Amino acid sequence: MKNEALLKHLISPSVGMGSVMEDSQTTFRVWAPNADMVYVTGDFNNWSDDDFELVKEDNGYWAGATDLAKERDEYKYLIKNGENSFYRNDPYAFEVTNSDGNSIIRKLDFNWEEDNFVLPSWNSLVIYELHVGTFNRKHADQVGTFEDVIEKLPYLKELGINCIELLPVSEFAGGISWGYNPAHPFAIEQDYGGPDALHRLVKAAHQNGIGVIMDVVYNHLGPSDVDLWQFDGWSANNKGGIYFYNDHKSDTPWGNTRPDYGRPEVRQYLRDNALMWIEKYHCDGLRMDATSYIRYEGGGLGMDTEILEGIILMRDINSEIRSKYPNVLTIAEDLKGQDIITDSVEIGGIGYGSQWDMNFVHPVREALINTEDNARNLESIAEAVTFSYSNNAFSRIIYTESHDEVANGKARVPEEIQPGNAESAFAKKRAILGLVLVMTSPGIPMIFQGQEFMEDEYFQDSVGLDWEKYKRLKGIGRLSTDLIELRTGRQGATQGLRGQTTEIIHLNQENKILAYKRINDGDNEEPVIVVLNFGDRDFVDYGIGIQEGMHYKLRINSTWKGYDEDFSDLEVADMRIAAKSTDEKAWTGEINIPAYGAQIYTL
Repeated sequence: MKNEALLKHLISPSVGMGSVMEDSQTTFRVWAPNADMVYVTGDFNNWSDDDFELVKEDNGYWAGATDLAKERDEYKYLIKNGENSFYRNDPYAFEVTNSDGNSIIRKLDFNWEEDNFVLPSWNSLVIYELHVGTFNRKHADQVGTFEDVIEKLPYLKELGINCIELLPVSEFAGGISWGYNPAHPFAIEQDYGGPDALHRLVKAAHQNGIGVIMDVVYNHLGPSDVDLWQFDGWSANNKGGIYFYNDHKSDTPWGNTRPDYGRPEVRQYLRDNALMWIEKYHCDGLRMDATSYIRYEGGGLGMDTEILEGIILMRDINSEIRSKYPNVLTIAEDLKGQDIITDSVEIGGIGYGSQWDMNFVHPVREALINTEDNARNLESIAEAVTFSYSNNAFSRIIYTESHDEVANGKARVPEEIQPGNAESAFAKKRAILGLVLVMTSPGIPMIFQGQEFMEDEYFQDSVGLDWEKYKRLKGIGRLSTDLIELRTGRQGATQGLRGQTTEIIHLNQENKILAYKRINDGDNEEPVIVVLNFGDRDFVDYGIGIQEGMHYKLRINSTWKGYDEDFSDLEVADMRIAAKSTDEKAWTGEINIPAYGAQIYTL
């Protein structure tokens, strides 16, 4: 070390990875098992290549400390392997200048002001999935930011949302992206506002009673602007080096960048990243992208080969989170419809709290979009409503729209129903049937940004939401609020919507009428009856079998003209009780049911 001011200190084994500031010194630690020498170069040593040499520790780690480096200094590692030298960003950098720039020393010691927010019980969650870059985009030539999301938090609170899920915000190549191409997993996208703005968003969300779930990507990295690629100069088969598989297991649909889950150091790296979102940013949950590509080489298609070490990674992360942070929700986007995802680790499962449910979204969207009433299969809808994983109604996330379902050749539900005329009464009423199913079926409901006001454009990361449409269709927004308030319990007598039991009480394939009852088991059942008409016929005095002594009151009529002037003139009121048998019940509840209408009744 040429500069005597760069004094090395005894490095404590407890000091973590990356750049760690303690007292008056900054320790740098990096994993580079194939390096011959490692230096740190940055603002603090005038970007000298040879002033600050790290000491090799056991197991391929290098470390050193200096009194000169201070917070927000920029730096890089200079790694020497034989005659080759590489400038690399810190894999653990909490901030980078940009995806192709320099690492920045950060402590992330934010002022949370006694942030004691706890995510609401999972059975009362309503998740709002949003993309920071487009949710509240102000100008066509500028991406949306965390501050723009903060501006809309009062809107989301009024809508009734109690949890937002952000598409990935780790630093990615360029400024416009869905976020599923993470270049620096620990750094926060600068175009969105970086670490400080993310802190302000989470803090403001919590102050508004809204939890934050972070979408994370561990099935692949990049593939562009990834300094982890051949990080210390070693690779095999011209593949990715120490952080990646170097054989056929590297292959994914997004590039040859599947992390090598077989290396303990890589599993530790991804585990540390998962804990960062919770411990540094106070996030309330993690949604893990495409987990089937963590546990299978080909994503679980056909006679696929299992990646056991990928399963170990997910089990370890879920077990640690469940042990340390029991209120944090981990969600898998696996889409294979298997209990193993949400089964507990103790019985051989992977231990997620919930999973996106293919058994709901696909049959429900198919029924809504089908142009022929006679082709709508109510049995498949009933199965979608009652399906569950791991003997828990809330081990699944249910939705009709997500970033995947409204892009890549697929559109928003009302546009799919009536292409080019998504604001017709026909399209709106059928799309609302889907929204009612999401908010009243067992599971954790999720809507995608703009769904609450019938956004009909397919999702693009370069086009903002059409907030002018929200102004035009405020009545639909009011309906969404009414549904959400029933679902979350802000309106009383709806505990059944948060219970485990669902009973199909009426299914008439000919008339296209489906009714089901949600019940909260125990002393406070508070049953909720949901009736849906999947056909274009109005019905008067239609009978649904009910139990004796039940006087159900109308809570929501989805085709009320107060929600939209284009909706039905048919009068809808409380159930009328008739002493006659229907659906093998001794009593009948008689109601009027408008075409493509949904009604919700409580006691």
